[in-house]
Amino acid sequence: MSVELWQQCVELLRDELPAQQFNTWIRPLQVESAGDELRVYAPNRFVLDWVNEKYMVRLLELLAERANGLAPALSLLIGSKRSPAPRMAAPTPSPSINSAPVASAPAAVADESPSSDPLIVAAPQPAASRPVERTVQVEGALKHTSYLNRTFTFENFVEGKSNQMARAAAWQVADNLKHGYNPLFLYGGVGLGKTHLMHAIAREIQTRQPEARVLYLSAEQFMYRFVQALRERTVMDFKELFRTVSVLMVDDVQFIAGKDSTQEEFFHTFNTLVDQGKQIVISADRAPGEIKDLEERIKSRLQCGLVVDLHPTDYELRLGILQSKTDAFRMQYPGLQIAPGVLEFLAHRITSNVRVLEGALQRLFAFASLMGREITLDMTQECLADILRANDRKVSIEEIQRKVAEHYNIRLSDMIGPKRVRTVARPRQIAMYLAKQMTSRSLPEIGRRFGGRDHTTIMHGVKKIEELRDADHSLAEDIDLLRRLLEA
Repeated sequence: MSVELWQQCVELLRDELPAQQFNTWIRPLQVESAGDELRVYAPNRFVLDWVNEKYMVRLLELLAERANGLAPALSLLIGSKRSPAPRMAAPTPSPSINSAPVASAPAAVADESPSSDPLIVAAPQPAASRPVERTVQVEGALKHTSYLNRTFTFENFVEGKSNQMARAAAWQVADNLKHGYNPLFLYGGVGLGKTHLMHAIAREIQTRQPEARVLYLSAEQFMYRFVQALRERTVMDFKELFRTVSVLMVDDVQFIAGKDSTQEEFFHTFNTLVDQGKQIVISADRAPGEIKDLEERIKSRLQCGLVVDLHPTDYELRLGILQSKTDAFRMQYPGLQIAPGVLEFLAHRITSNVRVLEGALQRLFAFASLMGREITLDMTQECLADILRANDRKVSIEEIQRKVAEHYNIRLSDMIGPKRVRTVARPRQIAMYLAKQMTSRSLPEIGRRFGGRDHTTIMHGVKKIEELRDADHSLAEDIDLLRRLLEA
């Protein structure tokens, strides 16, 4: 029966995960039943550690749900179920179920085992037996657990010029709830660290104040919970759940735009929590005033606190992130070799967002570990050919001119025309700046595309925008937005 239960959970996980992730990490697992215990076999240490880190909590949750709280104990082993004596995973200082108890994480469903085996996962216990509970719930049908990534902490957040302000604001909120910024609104493009900072805030608060009721969820989950409450006629439970927390954190709030009923409930929840002096942290992919179809009353309230943007990463920050991830990985796999220049190559070539950058590095680590090879520049280009091609999309000067003209509501002909009024000249200089930054064209070539202007004119325009960008926050935001639109 336990094996069938496992297969049911795997099928559910198949629907939740991308096909590539499922086939790489979940499909190779083998399982057999040993009394009240399920033994799950991974083909090697790398797969075992990855499953333990990324998927174990969710698997335990599914087992508990399908077994009505009577899920079997789970053991992770290296080997095959056909092997007569599979070997146990050797103890390691890397995060595992026992070396860093999952019970200390907000999404914990497994307790620390007193066994010497580092990868024995106990069956989920009733809430009364767990001293640290990270589930926010009330009497009724609705409950919600804040599923936090235990690797998203302030300690491993790589700080740079582009995210320095956001990191400082997030720490201020986590450090002192009573004197933080309320609400704190973080916005920026994909993969710039918004979710990382929100998880870090939640974990820091829970560490300092274990009794605090911290609820983190996405805007989609908020909407789903509201719809569920309407369907099950438990709206009062919903209101009680969300309006009695100490800290409410909603990620990607732009997804509630255009959903009138959800926006209304969010509005009332927001007002109630602010009136009670409770902390609210919100994130989105753009500033509150730029979210289309979001009610004006919500926009105004989101803007009444501290609004902080995360700029696109520069080369130095990307390289710092890669070095940090590499150092952490070497602690687990000290024998892994990386040739000089590989990290610099990745930081230079993959500029879209940090998630893609980290994913590329993880793919390299997996390939090198499974194949037993050194990570060289040639292997990097071979292994990451698809990612590198995607990041090689060429942006033309004409495309830059068109996007800038649309953004500033001027005619495209004005970009190359002789007009020197400020409303035209400044967007033209911005287009020159972006053409210099995002294309490989020479200054004379850029000048020819801007109505036959001299290369010195282009140099002056680029230098002017560089100076203004440091002094004018609004201009810097416009440039970052245009860059994201062009790179999309």
